[in-house]
Amino acid sequence: MTNKNRAYLTKLAVDIDPVLILGKENLTPEFTEEVINAFNKKELIKIGLQKTVTEDINEVAEKLASRTHSQVVRVIGRKIILYKKGKKPKIELPEKETA
Repeated sequence: MTNKNRAYLTKLAVDIDPVLILGKENLTPEFTEEVINAFNKKELIKIGLQKTVTEDINEVAEKLASRTHSQVVRVIGRKIILYKKGKKPKIELPEKETA
């Protein structure tokens, strides 16, 4: 993902609310399944993390992306923005820059 794509997706994510909140249970298979279900409805999701989450937020983001075959757009504070291109994409990413 290019920096331009990351910036574009971050801008789109500003106005969306977290679809899920990760709590003290950390990353359970059930939570991962909920994230997968969220991607069935949307290509861009935001996940909030409660203060009780003991793992490093960046590690949580990478694990979630790996388990859901998505990409980390950005980690801002205690929120993770993830993107996964849909079967019928609704979000059109900016073209790659040419030299």
